Amino acid sequence: MRVVMFGYQTWGHRTLQALLDSEHEVALVVTHPKSDHAYEQMWDDSVADLARDNGVPVLLRQRPDDDLTEEVKRADADIIVATNWRTWIPPAIFNQPRYGTLNVHDSLLPAYAGFSPLIWAVINGEPEVGVTAHMMDEELDAGDIVLQRAVPVGPTDTTTDLFHRTLALFGPITLDGLARIASGRTDWVKQDRGRASFFHKRSIEDSRIDWSWPAQDLERLVRALPDPYPNAFTYHRGERIRILSAGISEGFYGGTPGRIFIREGDGIVIVAGAEARRGRSHGLVVKRVRTDDGTELPATEYFRTMGGYLTDRP
Repeated sequence: MRVVMFGYQTWGHRTLQALLDSEHEVALVVTHPKSDHAYEQMWDDSVADLARDNGVPVLLRQRPDDDLTEEVKRADADIIVATNWRTWIPPAIFNQPRYGTLNVHDSLLPAYAGFSPLIWAVINGEPEVGVTAHMMDEELDAGDIVLQRAVPVGPTDTTTDLFHRTLALFGPITLDGLARIASGRTDWVKQDRGRASFFHKRSIEDSRIDWSWPAQDLERLVRALPDPYPNAFTYHRGERIRILSAGISEGFYGGTPGRIFIREGDGIVIVAGAEARRGRSHGLVVKRVRTDDGTELPATEYFRTMGGYLTDRP
């Protein structure tokens, strides 16, 4: 098929590479300009460079406009493939090709539509994550499902681990989805909108630790924000520290959330949970930290004495 591709960052790069290596013809690539947003400076393999290196015309857009609508029309594609496109594509574009638009999204829709689905899934303790290829309609990430593939989430998996596993699915699911569409099939699965959830774009505020969360939730937050993501952070004596590694305490610890309490194993227990005052809550065992000057060290070396509090503000 003749394809126009909308894509960005490494997800788009991997999808475009699969299309270029296939029997399909890529007529035009549309991608975003480079961004200074923290979450768009990681996994930032250039879709534009890959397209140009392969002789494919490239258009840079923050969002679709009338001129882009005309450019897509001139490309005369059979289908549009969209991967990690960061703004809404209007019907005047996504309905143009005779097969419409196939969007590839890194969650098991209808859950975790929108932004950073892997991070939110780890925070929420989901047992699996995955990738969905669906037909685009007017509601973001809500179209009929063509194909879905899942990977399990292990008890120590980080978002970085899951990024690499789900990234490997992008090329194959795109090509398999196109094959199903080209075969004439239209028996796609409607999304159950009663199970849908939509997540906003993340900012630095979303990495701030709230010590009233239960330790289990905080441990997942730390795993959700490993390098190269903006790590989970807190403040100690007015200085910001990032939590790089943590676990859940074996013992129950009572008191005020955020209290630097006691050494347990290879870490330092921080009292956690809104119900910590009852003395039946596990604490978060902080194992490794990074200071704002980039120094990394074990928590047992950073916290030389017990007492005092970790806070959400300086």
